[in-house]
Amino acid sequence: MKTFDPQAMYSEWMSQLANQKPWQEWVKPANSLTDLPVMDVLKEAGAKIDPALFTKLQSQYMQEFGQLWQDFTLSKLPTLNDRRFSAADWQNHAMHAYSAASYLLNARFLLALAEAVDANPKTKQKINFAVQQMIDAMSPANFLVTNPEAQTRLIESKGESLAKGISQMLADMQKGRISQTDESAFEVGKNVATTEGNVVFENRLFQLIQYTPLTKTVHQRPLLMVPPCINKFYILDLQPENSVVRYAVEQGHTVFLVSWANPDEHLDQVTWDDYIEEGAIKALEVACAISKQAQVNAFGFCVGGTIVSTALAVLAARGEHPASSLTLLTTLLDFSETGVLDVFVDEMQVAMREQTIGKKGLLPGRDLASTFSSLRANDLVWNYVQSNYLKGEAPPPFDLLYWNSDSTNLPGPMFCWYLRNTYLENKLKVPNALQVAGEHVDLGLIDTPCFIYGSREDHIVPWQAAFASLALLNPAQRERNVFVLGASGHIAGVVNPPAKKKRSYWLNEDRQQTVADAWLAAATEHAGSWWPVWAEFLSTHGGKMVKAPVQPGNTQFKAIEAAPGRYVKVRAA
Repeated sequence: MKTFDPQAMYSEWMSQLANQKPWQEWVKPANSLTDLPVMDVLKEAGAKIDPALFTKLQSQYMQEFGQLWQDFTLSKLPTLNDRRFSAADWQNHAMHAYSAASYLLNARFLLALAEAVDANPKTKQKINFAVQQMIDAMSPANFLVTNPEAQTRLIESKGESLAKGISQMLADMQKGRISQTDESAFEVGKNVATTEGNVVFENRLFQLIQYTPLTKTVHQRPLLMVPPCINKFYILDLQPENSVVRYAVEQGHTVFLVSWANPDEHLDQVTWDDYIEEGAIKALEVACAISKQAQVNAFGFCVGGTIVSTALAVLAARGEHPASSLTLLTTLLDFSETGVLDVFVDEMQVAMREQTIGKKGLLPGRDLASTFSSLRANDLVWNYVQSNYLKGEAPPPFDLLYWNSDSTNLPGPMFCWYLRNTYLENKLKVPNALQVAGEHVDLGLIDTPCFIYGSREDHIVPWQAAFASLALLNPAQRERNVFVLGASGHIAGVVNPPAKKKRSYWLNEDRQQTVADAWLAAATEHAGSWWPVWAEFLSTHGGKMVKAPVQPGNTQFKAIEAAPGRYVKVRAA
């Protein structure tokens, strides 16, 4: 199969605006399954389907098509169990209801065909993903000529909605991305990333923020937070009421946080080793020096968890153990199960990246953003095509989507090393299979209690993959580790403050359980946020309470500027 390009679907949609044939093919039943759109995807992949199974699917398809056509001739409206077609305009008009039903019928059987393919799991996953992307792109809701809601808005506004939609589309074309929120409503440091603190150290890769205490006493050992470098850190500090950072400060912790630089051409040769040595290890060193403690509570979120875990393994190989505990949120250490991201990783795609940016260059943040949006195309792409362009609606302000649009570049050499050695070859979990910063990496040498969190609906880090870290960290002392499973996805599951009283989480007191599904089957569900469970874990490993520091930093590491600092404000081109 060809390398999948997340931008291709949106570009294809743009080219179809003046061409009626593609959407017409999608909103009418085919004469047989072989006439359905995107069958060439299966052919290109060399996909084979058992003839008997194909015949059965084709017979079922034609039977349902015949019933749909009969209902249409009798003016019987079909039932549309899809939220894209839930508005009255779809439900009450025969032609629009029929076009939506036809599309759903075609889509359902295309997916059935993809599922019936006789192929290895990786190829099958790629076929399913490619077919789903095409199905999502060709929904009649995505085109003015087949979207009755947009047509009604056009008539009611006397053309104003279309004019505004075109204006917003042209503006987005200039930006190179679809607007998901009113970006003018937010400013970093003004109404997002507002927890008070100071930058107390900086080098070419990161600034280290020390947050101002909110309690008279604090735990001796500070908390060092390492967020992912593929996004800005302020997902952990959006608003005061949903800030993970502020919550930790309120619990009596001296919080240090790594604010990664947004790489430009000056950092286009930075390696994974640099992120470990100059990044996480240096941050650990400075936090220990300022707090005058031999150990900190270490914390990593997503890729930040992979980075800080690698750093602790490198230090362990040097005989150093600077972490009294380790918190990993939605983090991959064992890359056996990487969810839908696996469709973007194979030898061909990794080798292509290595040839282009493996020694020098940048992976643009917009490429990463496009990839992640494609994982939930209906929610993060086509939903906004419909509202912003077809209906002329301005997207409302939403802090999380503002953060989502604030993308970050990555140095090519660092990204390519990470892609090959973790996602493709899964070497990080193998003791001594990798050499980083001059040391062989063995995660089993990280001798510290661990708090591991996974989100049940996470499509980026499947919760079973997060659970797999238990087998790598303290394998001989699993009773020291805590695993918590939260509801929702990669971000919403993490950013779930107690005051909201939303969602739930699962705990299992049996810490020796090694099978994820068995762990869940015996786990107990609790209402609300998992944050208090984490707070209790941190408190246990934070040391005694001492007077809160009056000033940030120390004589060696003095305050440079107020939080959130300069680095987080640099936007990718």
